[in-house]
Amino acid sequence: MHQLRKPYLLFLGDVTLKSDAKTAFGLRDWCADAVLGEWSLPAATVSLGLPRLSPQQAAQQGAGSLVVGVAAVGGALPEHWLAELEAALDAGLDIVSGQHSRLSAFPRLVQAAQRSGARLIDVRHSDQTFPAGSGRKRSGQRVLTVGTDCALGKKYTALALAQALQKQGAAATFRATGQTGVMIAGEGVAIDAVISDFVAGAAEQLSPDNAPGHWDVIEGQGALFHPAYAGVTLGLLHGSQPDALVLCHDPARQTIEGYPGYPIPDLQVAIDRYVEAGRLTNPAVRCVGISINSSSLSDVEWDAYASRLRSQLQLPVVDPMRGGVDAIAKALLQA
Repeated sequence: MHQLRKPYLLFLGDVTLKSDAKTAFGLRDWCADAVLGEWSLPAATVSLGLPRLSPQQAAQQGAGSLVVGVAAVGGALPEHWLAELEAALDAGLDIVSGQHSRLSAFPRLVQAAQRSGARLIDVRHSDQTFPAGSGRKRSGQRVLTVGTDCALGKKYTALALAQALQKQGAAATFRATGQTGVMIAGEGVAIDAVISDFVAGAAEQLSPDNAPGHWDVIEGQGALFHPAYAGVTLGLLHGSQPDALVLCHDPARQTIEGYPGYPIPDLQVAIDRYVEAGRLTNPAVRCVGISINSSSLSDVEWDAYASRLRSQLQLPVVDPMRGGVDAIAKALLQA
């Protein structure tokens, strides 16, 4: 598993769209205490509103890593960024990237890392080998966020739930399974880059034996109903061996995003399918709540929609960005 050196300096390259800097915004919002500032090229028009620090200044203030906070077009690092990354390495900062292209593919970065002793860390890739899943029951408690589709709030729900459990006095750890989540947590596994036979084993290692009252809050990936990414979801579900599931949903979607021939399932059907699949490795798995991305709804619409779902499903219904997830945390602790 990746382990990252905090605090971070967030690199924005020459980004001009906020949506392209979602990794940087996620780090700013979810691990503010571990972020010292931001750095970018003159052409950048997006700012995080953080102190502007050069790599040298950040290193002097104790930074451990420069994080590439931008999803570059095609997943490749632009050549004109390399001088800035090399300067960060020379200042002693590790470089952390979630791009598809490997940092080690650039000789000048490899040479700079060798000079300074800093590390090149490709969060999406890992040289670690994982075993096949064992199915062995582990001590401790686990909750996994799952979804009716991809990219609708599984990471944000898991982060918010870990915080809510901690505030209510429970021991809880966010377990990251995507590159942005790994950067926020400082450790984890980018599960979509693991060979399919070993996804369940990687999930087992990610959430090992723990104290009986401890909750691992595991970031979900993909969706069982997705024609391309159901496989990673199922492997993560079996290896996580969750005691509880939180179903994440976006009511604005009628079909799987990008796949108009695949309708979003009814929420009760989705719950039933996830519980059925999860019972392979934990016969006692249950759904404890619904997390909604309600950004498409007005306040009045959200109140009516949440009330209707609570009545239909007899479960807590929350939006982590609109009122928090305390109701689900309470449901976990009361079970």
